[in-house]
Amino acid sequence: MKKTHMRELFAANPNRFREFFIEAAGIKLDFSKNLITAKTMKLLADLAEERRLTDAVNEMFRGEQINRSEQRPALHIALRNASERPIYVDGQDVMPEVRATLEKMELFTWKIRSTQWRGFSNLPFTDIVSIGIGGSFLGPKLVSAALKPYWNDTLNCHYVANIDGTHITEVLKHLDPETTLFLIQSKSFGTQETLENAKVARHWFMQNGGSEDTIGKHFVAITANVPSAIEFGIAEDNIFPMWDWVGGRYSLWSAIGLPTALAIGMDGFRALLSGAYAMDEHFRTAPIDQNLPIILALLGVWYSNFMDADSYAILPYDHYLRGLPAHLQQLDMESNGKRVTHNGDEVDYQTGPIIWGGAGANGQHAYHQLLHQGTRLAPADFIIPLHTHNPVANHHAILFANCLSQTQALMQGKTLSEAKQELIAAGMSAREADALAPHKVIPGNKPSNTVLFERATPRTIGALIAMYEHKVFVQGALWDINSFDQWGVELGKQLGNEILRKLVSAPAREQSSPTLDASTQGLVDLYLGRDKHF
Repeated sequence: MKKTHMRELFAANPNRFREFFIEAAGIKLDFSKNLITAKTMKLLADLAEERRLTDAVNEMFRGEQINRSEQRPALHIALRNASERPIYVDGQDVMPEVRATLEKMELFTWKIRSTQWRGFSNLPFTDIVSIGIGGSFLGPKLVSAALKPYWNDTLNCHYVANIDGTHITEVLKHLDPETTLFLIQSKSFGTQETLENAKVARHWFMQNGGSEDTIGKHFVAITANVPSAIEFGIAEDNIFPMWDWVGGRYSLWSAIGLPTALAIGMDGFRALLSGAYAMDEHFRTAPIDQNLPIILALLGVWYSNFMDADSYAILPYDHYLRGLPAHLQQLDMESNGKRVTHNGDEVDYQTGPIIWGGAGANGQHAYHQLLHQGTRLAPADFIIPLHTHNPVANHHAILFANCLSQTQALMQGKTLSEAKQELIAAGMSAREADALAPHKVIPGNKPSNTVLFERATPRTIGALIAMYEHKVFVQGALWDINSFDQWGVELGKQLGNEILRKLVSAPAREQSSPTLDASTQGLVDLYLGRDKHF
């Protein structure tokens, strides 16, 4: 296939679009602009069978401990399970607790949105501030932005994650403590960035009219560590549960999605869950060769392991979905950025790709140049709704044309002969055309998928995100890696705590530490104002 051009494949098969088009749960996928034939897809499906993919899928849905390094199941699918089917963890059905949490969320969102629950001065809330990081931040922020047309006009939703004090300072600067509700989102209630930002928020609240007695009206926690949340000052009734069988990057379907529920209402949040459930059922039951997430995963393995691609672009042509690349970066790279198999053996093949991207058509005036004429292979997903929430003049038609033209140009390219003819037709001499034409050659044969849906509704957004979750899981299963742990983030935390002690303690200002390498020690000295090395 490396020597085959997609131009030839389209010319030889007029039905190629229909042959490589699939639809499920409201999501449509055109994967005809890929370096594949029917034989390629058959071989990839055979690979999935050899890797016993169906068994892995069934293990997840049965609640088995597929996160083997932490001896946990990975049951984000339970959070949106709309069937009567029980899902067991350690012999106990978790669905009653999941449903009870949704009911508690529903009551809470009704109280806030109906102004039954008010702040300490009896004013209704106007602003929600979600304080979290990682999966407690990226997923809810993405969904809230994606569903902005469904927001309650009286509530604004803000997100704080960065430990850089500028982030929370800029958010609080424009808020009124009397009408602001804080959601502290941390499974452990000990994540440094989240806890420090929460302390700043509490201090700001107390300095601007709040009190110990009124913290309960303005602070809510989503956590598995109830005692720490209570110690912080949050009333036990204002604490929503998290479970160790849900990873942070898969948690937006839980009470971590509370800011989204407050913004769009609980009916909208349940519609989000229903879209994800529809994709879950498709993924669980559809054959490999008709399974949307599996097809995406197989194509990714095809390019990563057989075509030497080391990155993958996510290009949403929808302003509301501009946060999708960042969410999928965490989802994919934290899940499948692994170097050992389940058994601890080092892999001798590429695993997770580098995920990057941004909103179209902005990228066309930035990094698309590399996609078209660069030397690196970077497969891409172009994502666009068929209809917009904001039909301004011909904007959506222009946006749609831009999206399709990019996928066509990536596939088709422009030959040297075509470039020369185009220049001569524009009035250039043959000699001038010969000199310029090589610079205008676009090789084409660059793969892309086009992902479409009717409109960005809660249901379609739920299905879209669930589709990518399952894609990541499938690739992890094929690579025999654990997609649900993230030990790689721990070392930086450990070293960061040690360095922090040296930055803020008095002894650190007096002597160097033998535990730091020369570079890190030199940088610590610069921070502390000790420039004796220079």
